[in-house]
Amino acid sequence: MAKYVLRRLIGMIPTWLIIMFMVVFMVRLIPGSIVDLLLQDQGGGGSYQAGIDRAQVEHRLGLDQPVYVQYVKYVAGVAQGNLGASLWDQQSVVSLIAQRVPVTAQVALVAIVTSVFVSIPIGVISAVRRDSPVDYLLRSISILGISVPGFAIGTAIVIFPTLWWGVTVSFKYVSFADDPIGHLKLIIPPAMVLGVQLSASVARLTRTMMLEVLQEDYIRTARAKGLQEPKIVVKHALKNALIPVVTVLGIQITNLLGGSVITETIFALPGLGRLMVSSIGSRDYPVVQGIVVMTAIFVMCMNLAVDVSYGYLDPRARPA
Repeated sequence: MAKYVLRRLIGMIPTWLIIMFMVVFMVRLIPGSIVDLLLQDQGGGGSYQAGIDRAQVEHRLGLDQPVYVQYVKYVAGVAQGNLGASLWDQQSVVSLIAQRVPVTAQVALVAIVTSVFVSIPIGVISAVRRDSPVDYLLRSISILGISVPGFAIGTAIVIFPTLWWGVTVSFKYVSFADDPIGHLKLIIPPAMVLGVQLSASVARLTRTMMLEVLQEDYIRTARAKGLQEPKIVVKHALKNALIPVVTVLGIQITNLLGGSVITETIFALPGLGRLMVSSIGSRDYPVVQGIVVMTAIFVMCMNLAVDVSYGYLDPRARPA
């Protein structure tokens, strides 16, 4: 297993280089230029004094160099753990991301935990009670969760309580240390928004795989031996049914980072998604590049973790 993980980590290097190549080139295709924005900001409290011309700004930021030179320098910096600095205030990108990661991680963690503890039981119950009223009800709820867009759910959570009960959702962020209850009130709604669609898709897949596994010969053999149905479902059927579910769950977890862009904007959370939106608007290339690179590394590591988990769910899938 250790050799397999090492081979996979080495194999990630070309993917990592290609991703950074695409990021460095594509962010510069964003309409507008940060140099124009910085020149407009002269005298308005920005970091650039009046009288500095465009060539001086480009030279200071290193934007006067060819893009391939900027790419090589960026790769060398990332290899040393340096993601660059914000073009606006020269603050380290690593520190900016570190400040925002806890918020995004908390929202994603609550969404994942909620999804796992809700979707898998729903899928199992729906499969065991196939074609019963309970099955039809749970399937309808799952389809509804898949059909409704996340931004619509988030907007509804913000607007409807105000219209119906006069309760306004607070957008003032407070840390857990300062106000645990207030912090949870801010984290739980966006986590529920992200968790709804994740739960719905995982529940549907769990039901499908459980129905397939429950028709296998070894399940009928277990029933013929007189094993109790709960033990058959949990110990024998569920473990084998979870293999494709884990694959989809791993993919969906990485999609939570993309969904955080919308939810954090709707709920005004100071997370990575909101930082990405503001950085794109201000043409802060290093911050955008840093977020994309860190997200790509997370996605690749998550895919590796999913592949490794196969060996524990099914010994036949363990790599040599």
